[in-house]
Amino acid sequence: MKKKLLSALLCVAMVASLVVGCGGKEETAEAPAAAEESASEEATGATFKIGGIGPSTGGAAIYGQAVKNAAEIAVAEINEAGGINGYPVEFIWGDDEHDAEKSVNAYNSLKDQGMQMLLGTVTSTPCIAVADEAAADNMFLLTPSGSAVDCVANDNAFRVCFSDPNQGAASAQYIGENGLATKVAVIYDSSDVYSSGIYETFAAEATNQPFEIVAAEAFTADNKTDFSVQVQKAKDAGADLVFLPIYYQEVALILNEASKQAYAPVFFGCDGVDGLLSVEGFDTALAEGVMLLTPFVADEDNEATQNFVAKYEEQFGGVPNQFAADAYDGMYAIKAAAEKVGLTPDMSISDMCEAMKVAMTEISIDGLTGDITWSADGEPTKDPKAMVIKDGAYTAM
Repeated sequence: MKKKLLSALLCVAMVASLVVGCGGKEETAEAPAAAEESASEEATGATFKIGGIGPSTGGAAIYGQAVKNAAEIAVAEINEAGGINGYPVEFIWGDDEHDAEKSVNAYNSLKDQGMQMLLGTVTSTPCIAVADEAAADNMFLLTPSGSAVDCVANDNAFRVCFSDPNQGAASAQYIGENGLATKVAVIYDSSDVYSSGIYETFAAEATNQPFEIVAAEAFTADNKTDFSVQVQKAKDAGADLVFLPIYYQEVALILNEASKQAYAPVFFGCDGVDGLLSVEGFDTALAEGVMLLTPFVADEDNEATQNFVAKYEEQFGGVPNQFAADAYDGMYAIKAAAEKVGLTPDMSISDMCEAMKVAMTEISIDGLTGDITWSADGEPTKDPKAMVIKDGAYTAM
C-alpha cells in the first residue's frame, strides 16, 4: 500500500514538473520575440533625439540654464506644430559645469541615451573638446554659443552665435563708427580662448578706427578676484572707454573697483557680459550705461521676440538672455535643415550628419537673433545689435 502511494505521489510530481517545465519554455520562447519587437520599434526611430550640453550648475550656469530652457520652449512649439517631418522631437540634456572633461562625459552619456544630433555645447572650451568627439562619430553639431574659432573647425559643426573674431572686429567697428571713444583700454583674460580671441581681433580692427588702445591689461583664471591694478592703469592712461571681452562675473568686480577709484568711463562688452544684472550681491546701479554687442535684445518691439520673452518669463521666470535666444534659433535651424532634406529618425547618425551639412548652407531662418544664413565653414551671417543697461534693464540702442 505504501509503495502504491509513493508511486502515485512520484507520478504527480513528474507531471507537475513537466507542466512547469513547459510553461518555462513558453515564456523563454516569448521573451526573444518581445525583445525583437521592441528592438524593431526602436530601430524605426519614432522620435528625433536632440541632445544639449552646457553648464546648468557651477559658475557659468546662467548660460547653460538659459540654453536648456529656451531649447525646451522651441521643442514644445515644434512638437505642437507636428514635429520635424511628422516625427516628434525629444530634447535630452547633460550638465558639464563649464568643464571640458565633464562635457565629454556628458556627450558619451547622451549618446548612450540615443542622441542623434547635438545642440551644444554652450561654452567654448568644453565645445572644442566635444566637437572632436562629434567629428569622430560624424554627428551633426550646432553650438548655440560656442564662439571660439575651433568650435567649428570640423565640417560637421556649425554655430548660431558670432565667432570670437567677428565679435572683436564688430565691437571695434561699432565703437569707432559711433564715436564712442578716442582712447580705449582693454581688460581681458589671457588664459581663456573666448576672451583672448576677441581681444586679438579687436586690437587688429582698432588700427582701422579713429581711436587708440592706450592700455591692454590681462588677467588669468588663477588671478581674477582683484582688478585694482588693471583699473588703475586704464584710468592713468586716460581711457574714456574700457572694452571688456570677458564674462559677467569679472565685469561685476571691475565695475565695483572702478567705483572705488571714482573712475567712470564707458564700459563696453560682448555677449559674455549678458548676465551681469543677475550677479548675487552686485549693485546693479553700477551697471548703468554699460554697453554690449549682442544679437538679441529682450525688449525689442517685434512679435516673435515678445512672444518668446512672455513664454520664457511664464515658464522659468526672469528675462531670457541672448544665449537663450541663440538656442531657440538653433533648434529651429535644425528643424529647417532636417525638413529641407527630409530627414527621418531611422537614419544613421552619420547619414543624418552628411545631409545636415549640406542643408545648413541652403536654409535661412528669420530668428530672434536676426535673419541667419550659414556658410560651409559653419559660420552664421547676421547683423549685430547693441544694447545698453538703463534703469536696471537691458535696452536696445
